[in-house]
Amino acid sequence: MAELCLGTVQFGMKYGINNTLGQPAEEKVFEMLDTAIEGGIRVIDTARAYGTAELLLGRYFENRKHVDSLQIISKLRPNIIPEHMTDCYSIVRKELEESLKRLHLSCLDGYLLHTPEYIYHPEIVKSLQKLKAERLVKHIGVSIYGLKEGYAALETEGVDYIQLPYSILDQRGIQDGFIQKAKEKGMVIFTRSAFLQGLFLMEKEHIPDHLRHVIPYLIAFEKLVEKYKVEKTEALLQFVNQEKNIDYLVFGIDTKEQLQQNIQICKKQKIPDALLEEIKHTFVDIEKSIIFPSLWANGKQAE
Repeated sequence: MAELCLGTVQFGMKYGINNTLGQPAEEKVFEMLDTAIEGGIRVIDTARAYGTAELLLGRYFENRKHVDSLQIISKLRPNIIPEHMTDCYSIVRKELEESLKRLHLSCLDGYLLHTPEYIYHPEIVKSLQKLKAERLVKHIGVSIYGLKEGYAALETEGVDYIQLPYSILDQRGIQDGFIQKAKEKGMVIFTRSAFLQGLFLMEKEHIPDHLRHVIPYLIAFEKLVEKYKVEKTEALLQFVNQEKNIDYLVFGIDTKEQLQQNIQICKKQKIPDALLEEIKHTFVDIEKSIIFPSLWANGKQAE
């Protein structure tokens, strides 16, 4: 069973196609963080690109005593390195130091490339390796969208963490064999987008015109969960949670109630293996225009 990792993009900006509440107030964020820790969550995922998320987390950490038990992962700001630049270390270190300052931390558990293509840039990778050697960060890695950059990461020395999308509609990581190969290399696997920005849970009449082609898949999914008498949210989370090669399920929330529900779901009994198998055989090779939010007309790529 995967462990839960709390994603924080919703804390720092209005995010998600199904988000009708907007960015939560600071006191609501603090309440959700308290609830997450009380519920056993020990890993928090954030990024410089997530609006004010790092600042909010920093204010929270500054005033709480139990944060020493938490593992915090952040990400290098996207597209921060000028093209053809060779001396990248000063920029990468400055970015990390600014994140540490915002978070009120002296060291991160993980620091990831938020621009997947940076995995091909030896000087950027060397900069991360140097920061790891200097103990400003314990683990380094990359957040990917396509598997090509993931395979490059498998051949890159010192990479510890890989984060990628994985959901009922986006099973590329397992179907391709990538996640299995990454585990064989000793990587720690974080998957995100189990809810696909909330698209799975939208009322069909509210789905925008440019995403109407997802509706047949949503209907097929609803029929499957009805057949097995499983709630939709439970199926979405447990489909990822029960994948043995996934270490952490990264998820975001808009409210404390959503958080409590998700924690309880992941503590519940597993959903039937027969349902998992039907899902795996029903949703294969879904078009990128659905599973890549960056291709949505009004989508956001901060994941």
